[in-house]
Parts: sequence; C-alpha cells; structure tokens
Amino acid sequence: MLRRCAPGSPSPGPLLQALPPSATALRHRLRQCAERIPEAEAILDLLEKCPEHQKKGNFPIIVFEGLDATGKTTVTEAVKDNLNGILLRSPPPCISQWRTVFDDEPTPIKRAFYAAGNYILASEIAKASTQAPVIIDRYWHSTAAYTIATETNGQVQNLPPVHDEVYQWPEDLLKPDLVLLLTVDPEERVRRLHRRGLEKTKEEAELEANSLFRQR
Repeated sequence: MLRRCAPGSPSPGPLLQALPPSATALRHRLRQCAERIPEAEAILDLLEKCPEHQKKGNFPIIVFEGLDATGKTTVTEAVKDNLNGILLRSPPPCISQWRTVFDDEPTPIKRAFYAAGNYILASEIAKASTQAPVIIDRYWHSTAAYTIATETNGQVQNLPPVHDEVYQWPEDLLKPDLVLLLTVDPEERVRRLHRRGLEKTKEEAELEANSLFRQR
C-alpha cells in the first residue's frame, strides 16, 4: 500500500535528548563522544565538508519511507529507472559501514549518527538534483519515527501534541518535494523478513504494533 505523507515534519521537548534538532546540535553530541568513538570524529569531518544551507536543483526529490520488507528497494529501483533518476539511500554509504558501532551506543549517540547521515545525504541530494530526479530510500522521517517510537514505547497516548515541534522539519535540512510511505500487511512483512533471515527491530515492532501511531 502506498500513502502520501507531508513533506515536512523534527525536534521535541523531552525527545530532543534523543533526536538532535539541527546540525549544530548533532555535531555537539558527536564531539562529546569522539575521544571514545573514533568513528564519530570521522563523521564530524564529513559534516564539516557539507555546506550549511543546502539548495536543491531543478529536478524533483522523492523520498520513499517504510519499515524493512515493505518493498522500498523494489519500488525505488523501479521509479529510478522509470524517471531516469538518481537513487540515494540513508544512511549514505560513506557512513553506513559504522552502523553497527553506533547501534550499540546509548540512544542519544545512536540518534546523532542517523541524524548526521541525513545531513551528509542532503549534500548528495543537493548535487544530484541538479542532474536528474532524485529518489531516496529513507530520509529524516525514518530517523524521527524510530526515535519517537522508542521514546514513547509506541503508545499513541504518549505522543506529543499534534503541533509539537518534534514533528517539524529541521530548518537547516534540505526538504524533499514528495514523501511516500510504503506499507504492507504485517503478516506478509514477517514472512518476507523470515525469508531474508531477519527479524523485526524493537523500534519497528513498536511502530508496527499500533496503526494509529503510524498514522500520526
């Protein structure tokens, strides 16, 4: 199933500790752990090479969001071929090799890693959008959704109010033109994961468990 999402929507009060609201905030967080985690210093170096305010080119930027095994790879490849576009993924390859390092870190550091990936990816998006339509497999929405799911234990009643700043797109992050959410029947998703030898992550289970939560 394909649903259209609003292109914009990050930063909350209590949730701010888990979700950095800006590039400045995530740099600060990464610097705090750089002595202990050498990879954090490498990410900071990459961030320093990214212009502060990214500007998109004339071609559209389309993001596909969704849990694992909802068909993102198949769909993004097909759309890329159809539009003669450029396909990018989050986190970008230049830092994805360090995912396992940061996934084992405390939540604030882990989220800083994924947020950094969005800003580094934005630099790639800006350049690519001057050449062709840009198709993206996950972007800021995934970072925000997984953070909120974890911090609220996937409970709708624990969500911040509708207009809370947690839902607002970071002012310093390049916005896409269109965001599409891919969904699939939960049982079918489990079958697909099993075929791949994978299991649901804790965050995905929390997102999947409550349809109202996903709609918010």
